[in-house]
Amino acid sequence: MKSDILQRKPKGNTMLEAMSLANARRSKIRSAVEHISDKQKLEVKLFFRAIGIDRPKVKIGAANIAYDMLR
Repeated sequence: MKSDILQRKPKGNTMLEAMSLANARRSKIRSAVEHISDKQKLEVKLFFRAIGIDRPKVKIGAANIAYDMLR
């Protein structure tokens, strides 16, 4: 497995071209994933508080199904 954490620019130097391209690729994937979760939060009102793990799993699963159906 490879880490998908963005790399920082070295202090006092310019960022290498390979590092810059890798950051761009990672950022593109990250933004696509975050846009889906943001859209779910806005359209499906995905905000809840629950005790335990079962209720959040069901609510997140229902939100994913609703998002897929709207898409």
